[in-house]
Parts: sequence; C-alpha cells; structure tokens
Amino acid sequence: MADSMAEYLQKDMECEGLLECIHGLKELDRDCFQVLVETEEPLTIDEVAERVDRERSTAYRAIQRLLQSGFVQKEQVNYEQGGYYHVYRPTDPDEVADDMQRMLNDWYAKMGQLLQEFRDKYDQQPVAAEN
Repeated sequence: MADSMAEYLQKDMECEGLLECIHGLKELDRDCFQVLVETEEPLTIDEVAERVDRERSTAYRAIQRLLQSGFVQKEQVNYEQGGYYHVYRPTDPDEVADDMQRMLNDWYAKMGQLLQEFRDKYDQQPVAAEN
C-alpha cells in the first residue's frame, strides 16, 4: 500500500475504492467489472475489450485479476458442432461483500495480534521506584 493507513483513512472513499484497497485492483479492472455489472448477459473477452476500448490481451489480464479476486465468474459455452468459448459475469455482490468482510475480519485479527506483540516487546521497561 503506497499510503499510510492514516492517510488512507483521511481520503474520501467510495465503495469502488474497496476493489483497490482490499484487492489491489486497477482502474481498468474496475472499468471491466463495471461493464460486466451493467450488462444483463455474460460477455466474452472481446466484448469487454470493445466496451472499455482496450486491446483484447489487456482486457484479458484485467478479467484474470477480477477472476482471481472473486469478482467475476467464468462460464464455458459449448458450440453444437464442437468447441467452446468462455463468457464472464459478475459474482453476486453479496458473495463479494461477504468475502471482503471475512478478509477485513482476518486483517483486523492480525493487526490485533501485531499490536499485542508490540505491547509485549516494548512494555518491558522497569517501573521507576517511587520515593
């Protein structure tokens, strides 16, 4: 994370900021996700690339990051004569939100553990004798 936690908390944040904050996604990733959310039918990589005005390979990398973070689902569509292609759709927002909540809870627990380690390590100062 480029900014300190204090700096990050002082920023005005929108819900889309969670994509960057929690998963490290980029602006293009957010754009691709938005395209999928706004479309009723699943889209191919070519369709996503066209809508975000990027090369296919660039859109593919963004979709792969979204897949790895759980924001997008991949489905295989089979041709009747053989062969197949993939389409992508957004994951249910409740599933994504639940996953992010679990990640935040895990992070919070880890920070609590690190704070306790800090206390244990630096709270070993001898108590000054009172006169």
